[in-house]
Amino acid sequence: MNHMTIQEIENQLVDEFAAFDDWLDKYDLILDMGKSLPPIDPKYKTDQYLISGCQSKVWLQAYLKDGKVCFNGESDAIITKGIVNLLIRVLSNQTAEDIIQAKLEFIDQIGLKEHLSPTRSNGLGSMIRQMKLYATVFKMKGA
Repeated sequence: MNHMTIQEIENQLVDEFAAFDDWLDKYDLILDMGKSLPPIDPKYKTDQYLISGCQSKVWLQAYLKDGKVCFNGESDAIITKGIVNLLIRVLSNQTAEDIIQAKLEFIDQIGLKEHLSPTRSNGLGSMIRQMKLYATVFKMKGA
């Protein structure tokens, strides 16, 4: 399988969500994504990996593999887990530069922001900032 760009993955997600008219069905899709998120290694479930600014606990770990930044994440709330999974699907296994440049327009296109509570929406912003921060650090280290 060819490596998909961030934009291609975003387009794929927009299509998946477009299959449902009802926001509740879209919400179920996010919940399913939360259930399918592989658990993070317990050693990363520490305050060091905790993202501040999230209503629920979200842990995010990043590592480099073959010059690409990869992410693992977990949350103690199922809906947040789904959002973490969405972001990982889009940003994981991409170059640091591409992650930093990513506009992530799919979030608005699938109506995520407007349907999230303000605290969850802030949490979403915190997650994205953290992922871009990891990418920036890897880039500075020459990735």
